[in-house]
Amino acid sequence: MPATIITTDDLREFKTELLEEIKSLLDQQSSGTLKQYFKSSDVMEFLQISPGTLQNLRTNGTLPYTKIGGIIYYEAADVQKAMDQHRTHHNSGFRK
Repeated sequence: MPATIITTDDLREFKTELLEEIKSLLDQQSSGTLKQYFKSSDVMEFLQISPGTLQNLRTNGTLPYTKIGGIIYYEAADVQKAMDQHRTHHNSGFRK
């Protein structure tokens, strides 16, 4: 295998390209065009629920999902929406 020599200019060009790609991704995310997805393990950890409870949320339609190649993904906005829809407001009993 022949050796490849990397110059300082090569590294500068790589750095510039990498920074441009990162900037593009951040711009997409801030504009809402880049969606964030979670795997089941992330959702279970975030919501502190069991695999069975997560299955129930999928089955009853509370939490939409996408399955690709045997892996289930949840859109971050859908997880937040489910949290908001099940928020309760009650009087804590404390008086001012």
